[in-house]
Amino acid sequence: MSKGEVFNELLSRLNIHPVLIDIGSSGAPPEIWDPIARHSVYVGFDPDLREMHEVPDGRFRKAITVNEAVMGEQGGESVTFYLTRSPYCSSTLKPDLESLSNFLFSDLFVVEREASVKASTLNSILDRLSLDRVDWFKTDSQGIDLRLFNSLRDEVRSRVLAVDIEPGLISAYLGEDTFVDVHRSLTREGFWLSNVNVCGTVRMRQSALAEAARLERGIDRAFVEQNLRKTPGWCEARYLRTIESLPRGGAEEDRRDYVLLWTFSLIDEQFGFALDVGMEYEKVFGADDVSRAMKAEAAARIKRARPARPRGPSTLARAKSLVPAPAKRLIKKIIR
Repeated sequence: MSKGEVFNELLSRLNIHPVLIDIGSSGAPPEIWDPIARHSVYVGFDPDLREMHEVPDGRFRKAITVNEAVMGEQGGESVTFYLTRSPYCSSTLKPDLESLSNFLFSDLFVVEREASVKASTLNSILDRLSLDRVDWFKTDSQGIDLRLFNSLRDEVRSRVLAVDIEPGLISAYLGEDTFVDVHRSLTREGFWLSNVNVCGTVRMRQSALAEAARLERGIDRAFVEQNLRKTPGWCEARYLRTIESLPRGGAEEDRRDYVLLWTFSLIDEQFGFALDVGMEYEKVFGADDVSRAMKAEAAARIKRARPARPRGPSTLARAKSLVPAPAKRLIKKIIR
């Protein structure tokens, strides 16, 4: 079978249409959703239209773009939006310029203007769109990721199966939700950390860059960003719902959650967990064609799996590459 054929067949047969929420969707929908896009309802949010990308027709079963800011709590009908030099840094929170001044990319957070933009709560938007669930919640809201997730009404939040979130490791915004807050809250909510990519920037003030350029030829921002080690500044984290927090009643509606969590596990390449979900499905609903397909596909993916390639050379290899050739020959003589 071709990749994705089994879960696509199950989604079609069981008439399952995942609801994918994408808050801060300037960069276009995540590629990880491509295998399930034709079954899915996609809702993208972003009030900063300078980098908004239209979703190609036909990619999703249904695609909706909401050009409004999303609030974490009920307020007025508008909110102040800080439009920064980089559209990807705009937020409803004010940038923490004092903290950011220690980092080379601080100029990206300079507020070019403030705008009063239309704003709504997630719950009111879901009601407006006649959506009673969210299956995969992805947010890059520049500092308010956690409060947006927590703002979902209990019956919706308790059935979210996957969360993609980008909390900070440094103070980039005043009063932002950091990774420590996010991880503690989501694990208590019944999620486990499936993947994390730590991103960063050069910790260097703009004045230091100017001084380095004065002292040494050839030093400019591009050189520094390419050659200096990055300091962790934020992370891209993915959480999946634990089996223990799935509904246990065995109702027909619950079957959907098990099949979708299994599907999300496969496209996230968590093949072992996918088999766990398939086996749990069989315990709750009994053995049937669905459980057999879930288990067989997960096992087949495990069989085809190959060791992940290292992201870069080992520390020892990097160290060796820095040793001049004459020194390498001397080292070989000593260790013989």
